[in-house]
Amino acid sequence: MTEGPARVLPAKAEHRDDVRVIRDLPPLRLPKYVVVQIGCAPQVPAEIAADLRDRGVPAGLIGYEYQPLTEATLLDGIGESAVVIFGSSGLFGRLGVDVASRRVVHIPKIGSATARHVNRNLETFHRCVAAVIDRFPFYEEGEEDRFEEVADELRQLLDTLDDSAPAHSGLWETLCDDVAMGDYANWEED
Repeated sequence: MTEGPARVLPAKAEHRDDVRVIRDLPPLRLPKYVVVQIGCAPQVPAEIAADLRDRGVPAGLIGYEYQPLTEATLLDGIGESAVVIFGSSGLFGRLGVDVASRRVVHIPKIGSATARHVNRNLETFHRCVAAVIDRFPFYEEGEEDRFEEVADELRQLLDTLDDSAPAHSGLWETLCDDVAMGDYANWEED
């Protein structure tokens, strides 16, 4: 797979400001599974900080679905107890490790008290990210008839790696829904 700058754009703008926001996002390289090390703020629990240091985090997913932060931070009052935030998701979301359960969770926006399940732990998150990147590109331009088929293939792949991954309104379900709508048909190299 060739590396180079690329853009992922939605099939259509949903809001008036989407075009401006999307236009201002910098181009991203074609995805490649790589692990990076990030720092941890002092308040991050020692066991989770050690896990993040030892395993690292994926360097990204596809587009802005997930990008790592440079430093993990603790967010109190989310999920079962608190969440150690290690990445961003989209424009406003965050990904992190729930301190009590060690599950990887998605917080849809800053200030939200909702933590949606992503994976049962950091290791399965790594495996799911690697598998989705390995399957990319999902389809070619003009293959509209394959959108739903490819989304179903991704759902099965993710379910095989972590049967908890296809959680309702979770990161992976949303990604598969976007694939089914054709949001990844216009990945263009600049």
